[in-house]
Amino acid sequence: MTPGSNIPLSAARVTVDVAAPVRLDVSGLLLTADGKVRSDDDFIFYNQPNGPGVTYRSGGGTAPDAITVDTAAVPPGIEKIVVTASPDAAGQSFQGIEPTATIRSGDDNSVLATFTPPQLGTETALVIVEIYLRNGAWKARAVGQGYANGLAGIATDFGVTVEEPAPAPTPVAPPQQVTPPPPPPTMQPPVAPPAPPLSTPPPPPAGAGKINLDKGRVSLQKNQTVSLVKGGRPLLSQVKMGLGWEPAYRGKDIDLDASVIAYGPQRNHIDSCYFGKLSIVNGAIKHSGDNLTGEGGGDDEVIVVDLGRLPQEVTGLVFTVNSFSGQKFTEVAKAYCRLLDASTGEELVRFDLTSAEPQTGVMMAKLIKQFSGEWDMTAMGDFVKSRTVRGMVKPAAQAL
Repeated sequence: MTPGSNIPLSAARVTVDVAAPVRLDVSGLLLTADGKVRSDDDFIFYNQPNGPGVTYRSGGGTAPDAITVDTAAVPPGIEKIVVTASPDAAGQSFQGIEPTATIRSGDDNSVLATFTPPQLGTETALVIVEIYLRNGAWKARAVGQGYANGLAGIATDFGVTVEEPAPAPTPVAPPQQVTPPPPPPTMQPPVAPPAPPLSTPPPPPAGAGKINLDKGRVSLQKNQTVSLVKGGRPLLSQVKMGLGWEPAYRGKDIDLDASVIAYGPQRNHIDSCYFGKLSIVNGAIKHSGDNLTGEGGGDDEVIVVDLGRLPQEVTGLVFTVNSFSGQKFTEVAKAYCRLLDASTGEELVRFDLTSAEPQTGVMMAKLIKQFSGEWDMTAMGDFVKSRTVRGMVKPAAQAL
């Protein structure tokens, strides 16, 4: 197929798989006549794989991800399903890695059509093909429309909610003893004033203060910061962040997902580690895997961070928990996060979330690298409307 061309579908059920030399994130969106989703539930992807008449299938990194459309099961009012793709690696464009979409019959897996968008460059996300209804018949069209701002650009175009965080509070002048921030980079003239570097956050609210680990295990209050230093020296290079929770009502499973989002010095998103991507930044951050219920004692999900192996550009980490199953955090009991020495298992810091809000995402804690090379941990407990880690990226950047 060529851009803009279309074919009638000879099968009621079709699968669109998208292959490329690198791993891709493939998604599908159900659109009404005005070209918008009805709600965020019409965005079908790795963390929300099932929708009315549309399903997502992961290739697991060894086969292409795919979107399957059962046109007979698509609800009334939906006139188009667009299939999108973006490289899994953060910030990577399609330059030199042109993807190919293959449309197959759901009856016998035979190939109905293929399409490779031509002349790609800076695009970091694509609408590759669309399955659409015209005069009572379903067809497929080759699109190849690119976006330089990734899946967020596609989501915004089609009406998917992209959480916009509240404006950050006006920074208070730092104490005199804090080393002033370095000048902004000279290689890239800023369009707007750069965000404050992560290593010089505004001071915490009155009464919060910063403490160290000289007296042993620390129980943090919200907005309180602990320096990972003991006796004036950095404590350790490898830590574990354990996150746990219990259902607030007996017998009701709660599927929460713990994640960590890595940022650069200007709050730029580098990558996210979660149940669907268990290792990032060359293995310096690893996830234990998904817990679907919160059952059992101890930590439900564990993220190991090798601070000594983190690339220089990683200066901030935000640990988040999302309710993928959609329950609000008011239905969750005993949510906590704790920091442990990875070599001994000794608990160093604990933050118990004692109050909750009727939201589906919470930023539990952040680690920020100081100019000295030491790391500080701050308890957060800030709630966000988001069932997935992708929706936490912008609010977490603002919170750094």
